[in-house]
Amino acid sequence: MMDKENPLTPNRATNNRSVGPATGIARILKPSLNRILREYIGITIGVLITALALDMFLIPNRLAAGGVSGLSTVLHYKLGFPVGATMAVLNLLLFAIGTKVHGWKYGMKTVYGAFGLALAVDLMVPLTKYFMITNDAILGTLYGGILSGIGMGIVFRNGGNTGGTDIVAQIFQKYSNLGLGQLFLLVDGFVMLVAAGAFGLRLALYGMIAVIVMGRVIDYVQEGLSIEKAAFIMSEHTEEITSAILFELRRGATAIASRGCYSGKQRDTIFCVVERRQVEHLKRIVHSIDPKAFVIVSDVREVVGEGFKQFAA
Repeated sequence: MMDKENPLTPNRATNNRSVGPATGIARILKPSLNRILREYIGITIGVLITALALDMFLIPNRLAAGGVSGLSTVLHYKLGFPVGATMAVLNLLLFAIGTKVHGWKYGMKTVYGAFGLALAVDLMVPLTKYFMITNDAILGTLYGGILSGIGMGIVFRNGGNTGGTDIVAQIFQKYSNLGLGQLFLLVDGFVMLVAAGAFGLRLALYGMIAVIVMGRVIDYVQEGLSIEKAAFIMSEHTEEITSAILFELRRGATAIASRGCYSGKQRDTIFCVVERRQVEHLKRIVHSIDPKAFVIVSDVREVVGEGFKQFAA
């Protein structure tokens, strides 16, 4: 009688090559061709929007909004070099130095984003010079920061990068104890100083505002606007409150075992996420069941899962 093959034993037909956890994870993480194509399309759209922001708002108003683009703007007005070509040369130098210091650690999306943006900035100049929307530095700062933030946020959301400041910060990180965030500020601060010497302190300060606006908009594009709220509810009537959340609000809830440090009592803390418009209803429900309940409501930047936004394919 032949022995039954153990289901945990690798199939002989596969030459004893088992599919281990690492292989399974690799298959899960391996992006599909459609996803790669969508990401590169997204990076391209983000690069074009950022180039529009530079050509229509920032460069014409002499606003150096940090990084390689800001330094290239200064060189453009002082030496007459095209902004995009200067960005390409500077990024090429930074890639070379970064590779010498760290070895090659830059993905194709970073290379594509860095040189794609440099190319787009120069190619779009003939198209945008006839659409000079404003020569007001304040409007240029705000709309340039917003539009470039949208573009950069789309690039980052699709796993891309545009080089520049990131590479410089990574190079200096090897020789200092500072974090990447601090190094980003130092690099952008240096560009601001150069801009102040070239264009005056007023325009340099506007450029700094553009950097701040751009950073906030990038966060919003990557993480989304805060339209959901998270609530922690501590009460003696957790069962009734949980039932009301499930059947009146039609939202899920999680009971977390907890202990009051003052009273020493063991009780469940209810955790749930609701839409902003449901917060008042939730508070009314809790108050009607237990007026003495303790409720904490906080902003949630992004919720992915059942009942909210779905994971990207």
